[in-house]
Amino acid sequence: MLRIIDARTGEPAPAAHARRAPTRVEAHAPGRDATALRVMLVADLMVRALELDGTPVWTVLTGAEAGERLRKDAAALGIRPFEDGAGHGAGTGQSVRVVGEGESGGGGGSGEAPDVATVAVAPVHPADPGLADPDAVRLALLERHHHARVELDATALDEARDTLARWRRAVADWARHPSRPVPGEVRDRLRTAWEDDLDAPGVLRVLRRVETDPDLADGARFEICAYADRFLGLQLTRDVGTAY
Repeated sequence: MLRIIDARTGEPAPAAHARRAPTRVEAHAPGRDATALRVMLVADLMVRALELDGTPVWTVLTGAEAGERLRKDAAALGIRPFEDGAGHGAGTGQSVRVVGEGESGGGGGSGEAPDVATVAVAPVHPADPGLADPDAVRLALLERHHHARVELDATALDEARDTLARWRRAVADWARHPSRPVPGEVRDRLRTAWEDDLDAPGVLRVLRRVETDPDLADGARFEICAYADRFLGLQLTRDVGTAY
């Protein structure tokens, strides 16, 4: 089960009830800068992790003064749509807020109760990194845990762009081989990473080991990447069927 570090207490807390009642995920993202986008990205990762565990999710966006522009930028990063609003909704079993660092105490202007579990997201610099290559921006953000600041400089974006290109070529090649199941031990490592406070860097480390593990069949590598991408959202299978 997904556990987060609650910014109010500094302690781990479950992001869903064991009875699988819906979890309400609120992204509180004032402004339109890179940190607001990172808040939405972390909320998107939370939704993906909860759904992979079979938990229904209701997502809302609050505090976004530049709502439509922010939504457009978020969509470019592969972040799925969020509803407007601050209510709980019928049947919601639990609520989790995702906010920028320094906004974790109390309601933060969203109308939310102060006792709701809260995930704090560290800032991104520069505030406007540009979205000429949104997939590279997404990977560069995922390379650092959401509690750590991110510098989206040219070096970080170039490295992310090169990594994505390499992985997509590899996945397209592995897809040509007979499929093999995801080994249980690899599946467990992936789930352990993303269920431990949305540890995206941990998931990426697993994929880097998979890329070079001589004991894995290529068909298994493909299935592992496709499975991990349900959490990462990097379109790793995008080039399947493409001739390089």
